[in-house]
Amino acid sequence: MLSIKQLPNSERPYEKLEMYGEKVLSNSELLAIILKTGTKEQTAIGLAQNILALRGEENIRSLQEISLGELKQIHGVGRVKAIQIKAMCELAKRMAKPLNLNVKIKQPKDVADLVMDELRYEKREIVKILILNTKNVVQKIVDISIGNIASATINVKQIFEEIMKIGMSKFILVHNHPSGDATPSIQDIQITKQIEEAAKLLDLQFLDHIVIGDGVFQSIVSEQRTK
Repeated sequence: MLSIKQLPNSERPYEKLEMYGEKVLSNSELLAIILKTGTKEQTAIGLAQNILALRGEENIRSLQEISLGELKQIHGVGRVKAIQIKAMCELAKRMAKPLNLNVKIKQPKDVADLVMDELRYEKREIVKILILNTKNVVQKIVDISIGNIASATINVKQIFEEIMKIGMSKFILVHNHPSGDATPSIQDIQITKQIEEAAKLLDLQFLDHIVIGDGVFQSIVSEQRTK
C-alpha cells in the first residue's frame, strides 16, 4: 500500500489544497488533513473514509452524529483525534450561525435561510425565537429550549419574557425536527394556537412558527391560514 508521501504531489491533501484550493478536495481528503496521520495499515485518507462510512456510507453529515466515544473506538483514531474531529464539527456549526442579524423577514423562507444550516443536522430538537423590530428586521435570536431527538419543552412564559426584555413586540418561533421531516406535529399546531392566543392578550405580534427539516421547512401559520 502506498503511503501519502509516496503519492504524487497533486494527490496529497496538503499539497493539493495549496495547488488547487480547498474546494477541490473530497470530504475524506479534508478530514485527512485534520487527522494528519493514519495507521500502519492505512493512510490518513483511508482512515478518514472509514470514519465517514461509520453510518453505512461515506457521508460528511455523519460526523455530526458520531459521538466522542464512538470515534475513540475506531482503530487509528484514539482520544486526541476524536476530540479534534468533534471540535471541528462544533466550529462548523458555530460558523453556520448568522453573524449579521440585520435581516428583514418578508416570508417564511427568509427564516429558513437564516437558521437552516445550523438546525438541519441537529439530532436534538431545538426551539428558538426570532425577535423583530417594527420593520420586521431581526434584532435577536434566542434559544428557548434544547430537548432530545423526539421533543423539546416550550415555555410560553419564557418566550414572552425574552421579547419584553428588549422592548420588542414581534416574534417568530422556530424549531427543528431531527427526523428531517418538517411536517408539523399535532403538538406543534396546538402550541402555535396557544402562543397566538396568549400573544394577543399581551398585545404582541406572533408572526409565524417555522418547522425546520433536512433542507426543507414548513410554516405552521401559513398552513393554517390556507385551511
